[in-house]
Amino acid sequence: MAEIVGTAQTALKYEVEVQDQGRVEIQVPFSSGARVVVFVIPEPQDTFGDLVSASESSLGFWDNPLDDEDWNNA
Repeated sequence: MAEIVGTAQTALKYEVEVQDQGRVEIQVPFSSGARVVVFVIPEPQDTFGDLVSASESSLGFWDNPLDDEDWNNA
């Protein structure tokens, strides 16, 4: 069995907007001259945002004593 050797790395996540001419600027907590690797991944479109908002906005429906009484005795 091969031994896996490596170093622990901390990933930082920044959500930024692309500026004119495809330019992206971020400030990172590293010293000047430090070498870093940058991965650029486009943010996925939020296809479930409306469903999540609807489910969060109607939680009050479940907070009623009659429903609690029925389900607690089921």
